[in-house]
Amino acid sequence: MSAQQYIKPLPDIHPETAGFWQAAKKHKLVCQKCMSCGQKIYFPRLMCYDCFSSELEWIPSTGLGTVYSYTIIHQPAIESFAAEKHYVYAIIELNEGVRMISNIINIEPSKVRIGMKVSVTFEDATTDISIPRFEPC
Repeated sequence: MSAQQYIKPLPDIHPETAGFWQAAKKHKLVCQKCMSCGQKIYFPRLMCYDCFSSELEWIPSTGLGTVYSYTIIHQPAIESFAAEKHYVYAIIELNEGVRMISNIINIEPSKVRIGMKVSVTFEDATTDISIPRFEPC
């Protein structure tokens, strides 16, 4: 799919997030781990929010988690989402203990529940960017 065909916003990739997006392009989900204190971190950043160390490494995620919280969007905030009648915007608690925001797909939005088990899947937005989404497992 070319960038012209994908009309939703694409991420701005910065040095601190590049490892995440490189893994996502390969359909792998990763998070960071502080090598000083062991804290697992998501959203990617330059330093640990717990001990402020800049010694971070990328670790693989199983891609499995549960719905921590969610909302169903009925009125898209931007035009590029208008084609989707309703969609789920959720906080996913990964088995690794970090929480990430994503969409839940391949389920009727009214059937999504807190505590529901989900697994990652990837939407190939362009040849260079794949976006993690979640679906029931």
